[in-house]
Amino acid sequence: MLSFITSLLPTSYFIPGWLTLDINPLESLLQGLVAACGISVLCSLLRVHLLNAEGTSNQKTSGHQIRTKPGFTGLLQFLCVTGVLCLVGSRVASLVVLEFCLRAVSGLVTAGPESGKFLQQLLVQSQFSLGCALTCSLHFLHEGASQRWLCLLLAAALSWFLARQATNLLHHVTALYNLHSSQRYCGICISLLTSGSCLLPMLCRTIIITFSVAVLAAVSIINQHFLSATEALRFWTPLTICYTLLVVYMQEEQHRLPSSQAVLNTVVVRLGGLMVLMLTVGRWADVFHILICFLGEASCLIPAKDLLDSLSPPKTKQSNDRFPQEINK
Repeated sequence: MLSFITSLLPTSYFIPGWLTLDINPLESLLQGLVAACGISVLCSLLRVHLLNAEGTSNQKTSGHQIRTKPGFTGLLQFLCVTGVLCLVGSRVASLVVLEFCLRAVSGLVTAGPESGKFLQQLLVQSQFSLGCALTCSLHFLHEGASQRWLCLLLAAALSWFLARQATNLLHHVTALYNLHSSQRYCGICISLLTSGSCLLPMLCRTIIITFSVAVLAAVSIINQHFLSATEALRFWTPLTICYTLLVVYMQEEQHRLPSSQAVLNTVVVRLGGLMVLMLTVGRWADVFHILICFLGEASCLIPAKDLLDSLSPPKTKQSNDRFPQEINK
């Protein structure tokens, strides 16, 4: 019945082909909802980890206050991310996933002794890429299913429940962690106090599994658009070369600028390079979806600016403190 209703919509007469969705609107909405809930769970648990680390060490690692998202602002961001992930096509979402995996692997290899901080920064930067990874995986795993919308509905309900539980945990820790951990009569806060250090490794393992499945799905989705191996090679060769050069440039840029500013600059460079590549070997639909990705990255990173600032080491302050001492000598 759903396919009969969607077949009556005159999209072929009034909407260009490069503006239409890969799947019907209901399934696209459910995929975007699952992906947005996954991003919400990641952000909530990462904030809980940082608040627990501050509480156990009894000192703040930086001068930036970690805050929770207000109700209306958080809801508006959630709806914006859901809408963006509904509109982004599976092909561009696959490219975003592959680009993030290449950037993550190269960054971890060159991180050196600051790998712990870089790993937490990478989790913050992976929000929109995680949403694209979830949409790619859902598109690939449910492709050809007879009751696809029902499977996506169950996944959306479970994701919404997990997102609500993670948000409630964040609000509880923000408001009552200091009191309950000192009085030791709250099971949640005592669990965080005793085994809260396991939260970050659990998040890392979950992200690795999610992106491992998404990489397989992304390669399969992209290769479906090629008719021959020669055409696939003509696409993958410039993509690999361009993004290898971009990754090297972005690693140098992040060491030179403050964390939040470097992340926002690299978003423009990454998506700009991907847009230029799609203008040469892609389609107009891909260019349109990349423009939407700019909005998705901004809606994920701008509210998380406090996390990026709290995870950035205070390098400039240390250099300013040493400068007068060297002059006096």
